[in-house]
Amino acid sequence: MIFSGRLLVQGSVSIARRLNLSSFVIGLTIVAAGTSAPELLVSLTGALKGHADVAIYNVVGSNISNILLVLALAALILPIPVSKGIIWFDGTIMLIISLLLWFFVRDLLFSGLEAMVMFALLVIYVFSAINRSRKGKLEIPQSPSPYLKIWIAVPLVVISSVGLTFGADMLVENAIAVAAHFGLSDRIISVSLIAVGTSIPELTTSIVAAFRKETDISIGNIIGSNIFNIGFVLGITGMVRSLKVNPLILSFDIFWFAGVSLLLIMLVIIPRRFILSRWKGFFMLSLYLIYLYFVLN
Repeated sequence: MIFSGRLLVQGSVSIARRLNLSSFVIGLTIVAAGTSAPELLVSLTGALKGHADVAIYNVVGSNISNILLVLALAALILPIPVSKGIIWFDGTIMLIISLLLWFFVRDLLFSGLEAMVMFALLVIYVFSAINRSRKGKLEIPQSPSPYLKIWIAVPLVVISSVGLTFGADMLVENAIAVAAHFGLSDRIISVSLIAVGTSIPELTTSIVAAFRKETDISIGNIIGSNIFNIGFVLGITGMVRSLKVNPLILSFDIFWFAGVSLLLIMLVIIPRRFILSRWKGFFMLSLYLIYLYFVLN
């Protein structure tokens, strides 16, 4: 998975430069879609097998771990500068779509129509981000990564995404077996072990991007993956089968789910430096450990 993550970053950056797109947009689209593939496979499988908790909590847990674990570790490696446009527009969209999911599941059902709305919003947002980048509203920084020819970069992205998907699938499958052996519920398995497992592609990709000083991909990958997890993963899963929602989501998990999106925005803009520093990364990681403690207890 680490090897695939390196290839995905290199191929994606090359495509971004050839198409005159910002690293953030390529992280938001190609990288986010590739790293969200494990969540889609797990949620679809869970829904089709009648495990609605797996489908819902996989996304809830993954979005929480993407910010409090993945982005935190990337920030610990290298402080991540964030442009004002990205955090105010894209970060706000992430928060709004998280709150919209909260609104949709209040009746403890995520219907096919609601799933279609989520998927449509994702499509509109992606085209908006690409259009903003093309018009120069998103800065295209110079990259230290070498360019690859487009006929090499595109297959590289596809192959590396497949590698990440199979690696995550193996990890999740064995994590479920171990968790089931100890008698844990679908909710606990999904929001902790499976969520962390399906976030491994984001983790490896963001950490590799941080080491390669492609910090725009780190932040774009996380924001994009969180939006993709709701609009793409839950959107497609919900259109295939309506999902019954565990009442616990309204009393505990949804507060963390929406809260981490707001927290990310607040940490970036305070104290008005628009950067995720190492101490902020440490703070987010500490919050994640607290979250897991409450979940497991």
